[in-house]
Amino acid sequence: MPLRQYAYFALFSRHTSAVDMTSRLGIAPDEVTVRGSRFTEPAVVPVDHSWMVACRESGLRVDEQITRVLDRLRPHTDCIGDLTGELARTGGGAVLQIVRYFNDTGRTCPGTDTPDPLGWHLDREVLDFLHATGAEVDIDEYDMSKAADTR
Repeated sequence: MPLRQYAYFALFSRHTSAVDMTSRLGIAPDEVTVRGSRFTEPAVVPVDHSWMVACRESGLRVDEQITRVLDRLRPHTDCIGDLTGELARTGGGAVLQIVRYFNDTGRTCPGTDTPDPLGWHLDREVLDFLHATGAEVDIDEYDMSKAADTR
């Protein structure tokens, strides 16, 4: 089954910019959004500023992508946890986001030497990091076969 997936850790806020988050943490993000910066027709606008460290490397299971992201962040766990606490007081916070597109016919299936991308888990180290930083887990999964039917 063609599958495209990626994982990222994000801090988000309606009041604190990604530039300010970067300054506080001393970690350069891979991606950022600026609240209200993106318009596509009537109203798709980022609700929050966000600061993200991502792994979009194909051929890895989700847990492997998560490990790559968290390996970069673990040395800063205390700072991330402190900032998340501050952001949460004004409606912001932290999230480990997992995004998966199934039946994505624009992508090729992994070869037989690639690990099965469907099986993954969150180990104790990941759970400890999420707890220490006050992060949530959000998983989005999309069946792209319906999109292919409409083409």
